[in-house]
Amino acid sequence: MTECPDGKWLLLIHQIPPKPGYLRVKIWRRLQGLGAVAIKNSVYVIPRNDQTLEDFQWVLREIVQAGAEASICTASFLEGLTDEQVEALFRTARDADYGHIAEEAKAVLDAAPPSASMTDEDRSELQAALTRLKKRFSVVRKVDFFGAQGRESAATLLEKLEFRLAQARRQSVKERKEPDTWDLSQFRGRTWVTRKGVYVDRIACAWLIRRFIDRDASFRFVSERGYRPRIGELRFDMFEGEFTHEGDLCTFEVLIWRFALQDKALLEIGRIVHDLDLKDAKFKKPEIAGVSALLEGMVASSKSDEARLERGSALFDDLYEYFRRK
Repeated sequence: MTECPDGKWLLLIHQIPPKPGYLRVKIWRRLQGLGAVAIKNSVYVIPRNDQTLEDFQWVLREIVQAGAEASICTASFLEGLTDEQVEALFRTARDADYGHIAEEAKAVLDAAPPSASMTDEDRSELQAALTRLKKRFSVVRKVDFFGAQGRESAATLLEKLEFRLAQARRQSVKERKEPDTWDLSQFRGRTWVTRKGVYVDRIACAWLIRRFIDRDASFRFVSERGYRPRIGELRFDMFEGEFTHEGDLCTFEVLIWRFALQDKALLEIGRIVHDLDLKDAKFKKPEIAGVSALLEGMVASSKSDEARLERGSALFDDLYEYFRRK
């Protein structure tokens, strides 16, 4: 006889009469919101953990209080459905959720005016749409138990919306100080903050900051969700950061412009960073392929942001010397 191990799944099995119909719909929506999927009529499955057990218990209580019946049990699939097939059901369900978000985000993006011509009302509407879509994305992500493929495409479109909004906001505050009037002493010994998982633009920016702007700079890597800037911090390559993309400039180019760093070697590096980050083939420098390969290998072998900055700084030191001599 096959032994049944402790199940990795929870099943909620209910018997709800067809009338009143609103109860079935209500429970169905509750289970959908928890991320559960149906494997048979009135049989729902969810990965087993303390939180999902508590969630199912609340649903069961709701069913029982309405005069219907329900049970919760742990389960292992031994015959028929396999664990892999059940996981695929979850991925399919979340892909559909992400697909709806991506479709709406694309529609908002396509309908939004160009950044240069946005009015205050346009920016307000775009912000409201972005906030709504990010909230939906967060809800889906919480119940994306097995990493659905649709997450990445939805997240990319939300990032594009954020970028469009940031461009519009920068465009609306064109009246700013000329970079060469800034007192650089105000930017010394500061904490510079950026998103976790640094790559091309952020690595290059950190190198530029520490070598040409703020030799005593310290860096902090954060998740944008829930992050609140501390007093004295300077944010770069982040949504609503002090230094981030402006117009068609990547953050590295913005730093060069804002701090009036008129160094031809830096401008050459900026063109490489621009094409690697924005992928618009604007400059088509011959060195791009080699720099890209080195960065990809470095990122693959260096998981921590600190290690990436250390190795990336050596790379950009050498690249700067190459262009300076050239």
